[in-house]
Amino acid sequence: MIDPNKILRVDGKVALVTGATRGIGRAIAEALVAAGAAVCVTARKQDELDETVTTLRASGGEAIAFAGSAGDPEAVEAGVAHCVGELGGLDILVNNAATNPEFGPVVAADLSAVAKTWRTNQEGPLRYIQAAWKATMAEKGGAILNVASVGGLKPTPGIGVYNISKAALIHMTRQLAIELAPTVRVNALAPGIIKTSFSRALYEHDEAGVAARQPMARLGTPDDVAAAALFLVSDAASWMTGEIMTVDGGGALTWPS
Repeated sequence: MIDPNKILRVDGKVALVTGATRGIGRAIAEALVAAGAAVCVTARKQDELDETVTTLRASGGEAIAFAGSAGDPEAVEAGVAHCVGELGGLDILVNNAATNPEFGPVVAADLSAVAKTWRTNQEGPLRYIQAAWKATMAEKGGAILNVASVGGLKPTPGIGVYNISKAALIHMTRQLAIELAPTVRVNALAPGIIKTSFSRALYEHDEAGVAARQPMARLGTPDDVAAAALFLVSDAASWMTGEIMTVDGGGALTWPS
């Protein structure tokens, strides 16, 4: 029987969230702490990490930080080791960190920007998964969540390089779901237009108009994504793996012609 008081709890679990000082990553870290997890937050800037940890602890949660880029192999290994050493394990990995330095058609893309995007958005999550697997998950199991994008499901103008990286992350999610089953579940989220500084180029030119074109008549918030994230890493989703959950307010829907 399902206990409604425990279904979305992650008490006693240890989570590592990348890109966790702002936007979606911050909201996921806050949700995990509120649901009972101890959380290691990672990002590039130490001052933002310090503020995040202070806020998480003020809410009564257990939180630590590690400064490093998801595109830096040494930082990935060290971050996982720090999490396991300080918090005693690693049960939940959330690959949220991403970059998008290239805007324009893919055919004219600067290849150095392409390499940076794919290193952070594709290689980074894989490195974190490999490190988590070796550190604890191969033996003890766990849950992995990759934050992809609706752009990984369909082409959109201007952000093709980013979209390709997210399409690869979606396929990686499905591949690893098979490879790591049954002890580790691997799922992904595909958010639509979320009101964050990272995605402001998609809506700031006409926020009211962009919101009005969504079936739910508003932009998404980081908390909208965090709620779905908490579900997927909790035991409420214990029979789900390899799934790509779209969180876009119905934005991907179209009327039949």
